[in-house]
Amino acid sequence: MAYSIELADRVRERLSEIPDLEIVEKKMFSGLSFLVNGKMCINVSHDNLMCRYHPDLEEEVTRRKGFLPMIMKGKQLKGYCYVEPEGFQKREDFEYWIKICLDYNEVAKASKKSRKK
Repeated sequence: MAYSIELADRVRERLSEIPDLEIVEKKMFSGLSFLVNGKMCINVSHDNLMCRYHPDLEEEVTRRKGFLPMIMKGKQLKGYCYVEPEGFQKREDFEYWIKICLDYNEVAKASKKSRKK
């Protein structure tokens, strides 16, 4: 799994500045995921961010610089996207993505834990 250590450090540092978050890092989605309060929040995949946000923001985020849709099994997954480096180089852009991911994390449902048989 290849992911940008520098970008992971940047996400880690920013999340650590926010009080009362339980943050767990887990290798998944071909990168490093940051689970916040038990839910996947944001991921570093190669040099990109993978963001989970409220699906109601879909139209807004598609207009952002660096946006790439997340495609699974030939369909666009609403509420998830990749963001190329040009879309989060500036601090205010990086903050935008962190904010929408954390905002959605507060209301998102945690995925059910799979039980191995």
